[in-house]
Amino acid sequence: MRVIASQGDTLDALCYRRYGRTEGVVEAVLAVNPGLAELGAVLPHGTAVELPVVESSTTSETVNLWD
Repeated sequence: MRVIASQGDTLDALCYRRYGRTEGVVEAVLAVNPGLAELGAVLPHGTAVELPVVESSTTSETVNLWD
């Protein structure tokens, strides 16, 4: 999927809007978009960013000691 950066967008913000998380996703996006990191923290308006298919995160079961 390809998205276009709006004014003031960061890669973190694009990933969070699309995937609902940034952990592990930002690295995957940078891997499929060579040179994207050199554009800086705030992406230039109109920058095309390819968003790869990313596996959903696995959640570990939380144990509550007081239940």
